[in-house]
Amino acid sequence: MMMMTNSSQVSYFTLAAYFETGNFKYLFFMIVLFLYIFIVSINILLIVVICVNRSLHEPMYLFLCSLFVNELYGSTGLFPFLLVQILSDVHTVSASFCFLQIYSVHTYGAVEYLNLSIMSYDRYLAICYPLQYNTRMTSKKIGILIAVAWLYPMLACIVVIYLNSVSQLCGNNIYKVYCDGHSIVKLACSDTRVVNIYGLLVSFGTISGTLIFIMFTYMRILKVCFSGSKQTRQKAVSTCTPHLASLLNFSLGASFELIQSRFNMSSLPNMLRIFLSLYWLTCQLLLNPVMYGLNMSKIRLVGKSLMSNVGD
Repeated sequence: MMMMTNSSQVSYFTLAAYFETGNFKYLFFMIVLFLYIFIVSINILLIVVICVNRSLHEPMYLFLCSLFVNELYGSTGLFPFLLVQILSDVHTVSASFCFLQIYSVHTYGAVEYLNLSIMSYDRYLAICYPLQYNTRMTSKKIGILIAVAWLYPMLACIVVIYLNSVSQLCGNNIYKVYCDGHSIVKLACSDTRVVNIYGLLVSFGTISGTLIFIMFTYMRILKVCFSGSKQTRQKAVSTCTPHLASLLNFSLGASFELIQSRFNMSSLPNMLRIFLSLYWLTCQLLLNPVMYGLNMSKIRLVGKSLMSNVGD
């Protein structure tokens, strides 16, 4: 029973998007468990490959390592919770845990965008200023860029969580399979202008700022490619293709999530709404390690060498 005051405050939330699946829930559980094990295993493997081999201690691979750590962070914020909920008959979650998941999901998304923008900046310097690359991309700058990519979202999301947690709520049904910040705002019966404006500014600033910056770097990269040698074009294609694929995939998933959060999508089948809401949290986690692990020859070679040494 929801705890009530003059203006209601909830002690738990009900995830109303779940529906009765019967014995299929065990099949769904096995599929999600397999995906989680695959994501964790391959990301840990790639992190180990980069960390233990000194030849990969270059800016591009260090930024990739930060990206893979974020994939582990994002998957841990979602998959264990999904696994419990799939097997559960009562889809409720405590308010404190719900806010913790909102924090995890939101910071994962922001860190992902910032990591991708840093990687585009790194490629911009490597392709447009190859002779000055080592002096421009110093160890100190690498540390600062990675620290900003993680600290800014974590600090910004603390404010979002605080504003949501002090809101007076008039319901506790979240029409998703995981906790979502905007869904909490929709439940508020108090003034939500502050949290709406702050959330919009942070989201718009993070997403539009990173996308504009990435577009700028790629315009400069394309300019150099068109006027440069065949070797320059090949280098740009080999290093930028996985980055662009990752960016487009994540932006597509984020767009699905944004549209579904802001507009009434009740006309869509429930299964499709669940898929769209999970797309940006699952497909990116699956795509990145495969794209970078398989597409970058240096990582492949080092990985094979490590695996053969372990086998011996």
